[in-house]
Amino acid sequence: MQRFPRILLGAVSAAALLGSAAAAQEAGWCSDQTIRVFSGGPAGGAFNSIIDRGALQAAEDTGANVEIVYSEWDFDKMVTQFREAVSQRPDGIAMMGHPGDDALMPIAAEAAEAGIPVMYMNVDVPRVRAAFGSGYVGATLREQGRALGAETLRLAGDMIGEGDQAIVMSRWESENRAQRELGLVDVLEEAGIEVIKLQEAEGASADQMLQLPILTSTLLSNPGVKLIGYPGGPWLTAAPVFMDAVGKEPQDIIGVGFDLGQGVMQAFEGGYVLVTADQQPYQQGYLPVLSLCQQLVYQLGPLNVDTGAGFVTVDNYQDVVPLAEQGIR
Repeated sequence: MQRFPRILLGAVSAAALLGSAAAAQEAGWCSDQTIRVFSGGPAGGAFNSIIDRGALQAAEDTGANVEIVYSEWDFDKMVTQFREAVSQRPDGIAMMGHPGDDALMPIAAEAAEAGIPVMYMNVDVPRVRAAFGSGYVGATLREQGRALGAETLRLAGDMIGEGDQAIVMSRWESENRAQRELGLVDVLEEAGIEVIKLQEAEGASADQMLQLPILTSTLLSNPGVKLIGYPGGPWLTAAPVFMDAVGKEPQDIIGVGFDLGQGVMQAFEGGYVLVTADQQPYQQGYLPVLSLCQQLVYQLGPLNVDTGAGFVTVDNYQDVVPLAEQGIR
């Protein structure tokens, strides 16, 4: 489906083009557009508050009216809110891809039929994007997970190896969401490490303490575990509490994972984290708003940006602390 009319430039004078370009670059150039942004987690959440800052900065820079939606990392709630958003007809939607291709496909079709451009963020939905020509801002998850595995083994050296055990946590029921943890599992298993794939407890994406009973019992049943792969920044922040609950000292169990934040910096300081893969959520908030404005006002194509920036490690985390304190990283 062709969502936007083709622009024919042949009969337009150079003076007219220059005049319209100058006008388009004025402050508030996107002020007539309302963008509904899915923040993912709870209001004030450590990770998604960085997404919020990016989205709000984009609103400041473009003039767009940005409406932020909070979903408590509840996939079913995201689907319901996405359907509600389409029915309420904002000009554009920046949508989390966590519920996956199958769940989002019929609503994405409704959005396309209504002429509402949708950008996806944080978790990719490649089949939906292929069907409707949408953009994506976020890490290439499987590759990011594999890269984290390789960096973990490099930094850990002889602290873990063939025959050892590791725990990796994720929302394994969601193939789209679990891609980065699956990449980490792949690399660890290729190194001969036995991986216990631990399911996130219900509601633990928003409140990590709900994971404490099952993680504690798993560690007590597997006293030889030498590494835990955590599925996000709030989880890395909780690592000291988890380790204290089972009587482990810093570095008794290697902690690795994804994302940053002030709490992650404190976990690095305490020796509970070796390395984390940064996916720059600030960009995941900023760039979808910018791209939707460009699509709506300039009729440009959607952006596709891999925000996986590399690694923050026990050796370089102090360089990032000031930005984490500002809520940017």
